[in-house]
Amino acid sequence: MSIKGIIFDFGFTLYYFKDVSLNKYFECFRQGLTKSIEFLQKNNILSHEATIIYEFKNIFKKSRGYFFRKSIKTKNEYPTTYIFQNVLQQMVKKRLIEGIESIYEEKYKELATLYHSIEEKEWIPFKETRDTLKRLSEFKDIKTAIISNHVHHSTIINLLKKHDLLKYFDAVVTSAKFGKRKPAPEIFHHTLKKMGLKNEACSSVLMIGDEYADIVGGQRAGLQTILFEREYKFPFEKEIDDPNLRKINNIAEILDFI
Repeated sequence: MSIKGIIFDFGFTLYYFKDVSLNKYFECFRQGLTKSIEFLQKNNILSHEATIIYEFKNIFKKSRGYFFRKSIKTKNEYPTTYIFQNVLQQMVKKRLIEGIESIYEEKYKELATLYHSIEEKEWIPFKETRDTLKRLSEFKDIKTAIISNHVHHSTIINLLKKHDLLKYFDAVVTSAKFGKRKPAPEIFHHTLKKMGLKNEACSSVLMIGDEYADIVGGQRAGLQTILFEREYKFPFEKEIDDPNLRKINNIAEILDFI
């Protein structure tokens, strides 16, 4: 059967995180939160009072953890913009800050972008990514897309633009924008539609990713799946129980399946 489309995961499939570790992730978010706090202070939403900053950080960390666990359980996504809204609403209820009517949607987006700005500096395309995408673009009858479980859509777009890779994709879908996370089949079917393919084309579409959500989600949606075997293992990572699963160690190997 001829391949009509290829869907890639983003992190650890097309891009890698420099010197990856959980501590480094958390340090990126800590620095990002500091930048977000400075933005709120500049816009007279938060004061510089130490107790107010402490309460804000505490509520944010608890909310971030709560919504992350909820997203894993329900497969509904809670974007960073939503978390900031929720945190500031809690601050108002506790009478720690005044009303937040002056914060419009664009400001929440800016807050989220600042929060993820340090993280953005750490994501780099694998050395084979550009050439592989360029070669795939020569197949005019094959559509390409990205599905990422990321809580801020602009982060993925910014990274693709930064490295001049956005032009190689017919669709870029994130859980933040769609509202559902992989492995929910809905996000895969939505992506097919964005690619200009019908659901009947599922069996002729490849899903390439590095983890359970990519592979099991792709299989549930009726796609062909290929596991990108990354070197770094995350704690509590779900094992994929499929002895027949096709695997690659280099993104360029995807060309062998066309």
